[in-house]
Amino acid sequence: MYVDRQPAAQEPANPVPVKMQAEDFARATQSTVINPLITPPDITLASTWGPHRCLQHQILPWRRMGGAVIVLVCDPRQFEALRAELTATFGRVRMAMTTDYHLSKTITHHFDRQLTLRAENRVPDAISSRTWNAKLTLALASFVALGTIVLFWSSPFLGFALLSLWAVITLMANTLLKAAAAIVGVFSAPSATRIFPLANDDLPCITVLVPLYKEREVAGHLLERVKQFDYPHDRLDLCLVMEADDLTTRTSLLEASLPTWVRSIMVPNGTLKTKPRALNYALDFAKGDIVGVYDAEDAPAPDQLRLVAQHFANRGEKVACLQGVLDYYNAPTNWLTRCFTLEYAAWFRVVLPGLERLGLVVPLGGTTLFFRRNVLEKLGAWDAHNVTEDADLGVRLARQGYRTELIATTTEEEANGRFWPWVKQRSRWLKGYMVTYGVHMRDPGQLYRDLGARRFWGFQILFAGTLSQFLLAPVLWSFWVIPFGVAHPMATLLTGPLFAAVVACFVLSEVTNMFTLGLGVTKAKKMWLIKWIPTLHFYFPMAAAAAYKGLYELTWKPFYWDKTAHGVLLPSATASPPHPASGG
Repeated sequence: MYVDRQPAAQEPANPVPVKMQAEDFARATQSTVINPLITPPDITLASTWGPHRCLQHQILPWRRMGGAVIVLVCDPRQFEALRAELTATFGRVRMAMTTDYHLSKTITHHFDRQLTLRAENRVPDAISSRTWNAKLTLALASFVALGTIVLFWSSPFLGFALLSLWAVITLMANTLLKAAAAIVGVFSAPSATRIFPLANDDLPCITVLVPLYKEREVAGHLLERVKQFDYPHDRLDLCLVMEADDLTTRTSLLEASLPTWVRSIMVPNGTLKTKPRALNYALDFAKGDIVGVYDAEDAPAPDQLRLVAQHFANRGEKVACLQGVLDYYNAPTNWLTRCFTLEYAAWFRVVLPGLERLGLVVPLGGTTLFFRRNVLEKLGAWDAHNVTEDADLGVRLARQGYRTELIATTTEEEANGRFWPWVKQRSRWLKGYMVTYGVHMRDPGQLYRDLGARRFWGFQILFAGTLSQFLLAPVLWSFWVIPFGVAHPMATLLTGPLFAAVVACFVLSEVTNMFTLGLGVTKAKKMWLIKWIPTLHFYFPMAAAAAYKGLYELTWKPFYWDKTAHGVLLPSATASPPHPASGG
């Protein structure tokens, strides 16, 4: 339901361009504007049409009078566009006017429960993590753990040999994939280099969803940043999405002065509380043909939405998603934020663009994402139960033959600069990778047919390989004791050419990592970070700890969303983060 911030007459205008408002049309035709909150609708009519379709089309089959169904609309053109379908459904229909606020509030009042269930179950069972069996996962994990213990007890050599072989294989696979991504991206910028600009009158309506939860610290910063968007406000529909029981955020926003093109949407309580569930609920209220997602602490480039609109206009329908470059505005704060910035520079400026150019699956980041709305709805939007809904959606886009492209625009956000919150955040990401991999590998044959050989094996390296590297990191670290004469089960085997081959693998991996990191910060124009690259040897072991935390949670609470606190490391209580210059 919408937050009642002010009287209905002052509610935000519908941002659809060149639209005649309900009051204006009523005056021109000497008709009245009906308020369905005062004169309630026959809800069986809205049920027949579908409450989510009422929201999407901004229409409300209201009452049957004089042998016709009165259909309330906010835009007369929408009635004309749907007249044939309405007639086929209800018989004779007549149009009457209402406001978008009254229409939306009426539908949420009568159908909140139905809309909530829809938000939690939009993705089909076969490819959703909501059917994840935690008890089965616990049983399998216990069986594997017990088997590993027995193996090491009976033959430490064989145990180390098998784990070491898999660790080295996945290390080399990840290294080669990263090297390939770096090579194809050395001389090229993100793919949005040549764009034909659009005039203001040709720009589409864009809905931007900003999920918020207990965000008192960033609400003021957020509103200051969105006011600087270089995009016509009559074509911008910015929705602040919050949970119904989140009094912290609601109070913070009530104290702020929202522009007329910003709406607040409350998500009713349900069986779980996750970001993708909130996004799914808000999607039905979206008014744009393009739907974007920002996080609460984001500082996007002011011209970002214009670039997104232009890029979609210059690409075919198969380009269904655009991913912007993410960076951090608080990199100098401490060692952890510097390392985080290094990691993101390599990932968003080297690896992801490389994956795109190689034609592989692109696991999306959770923010600065933009979708063609019709494709997003066709795919079932976000998996409400997956704690890395972005990566999962990237895989589902690829499985349906759609493409994701990186665009040359940057969003800066706040790096997590505290140890335990960093581990919790990373464990959620890795747990989500585990769930995503398990869900899509339920039917490996179908996944292979959907993706094709190249993308299928790229998916294996990206997900299974990455998870294996973090979980088996202690096995690889153990090899470093051999040169110091410390006893190791593999010491007698690793001699001569085999020892040289393993050393070569390690050296190649380190060189590739350092090159990728160096290339990333060079593209980010943050050369001062290069001297911190060697210290990442102390940074990535934290991810191994996070992987084991995620694995533990996978067996007990797979849908638990470990919330990351924002606003902790903002420059000050009043100054908003600097806007980055456009360009990746």
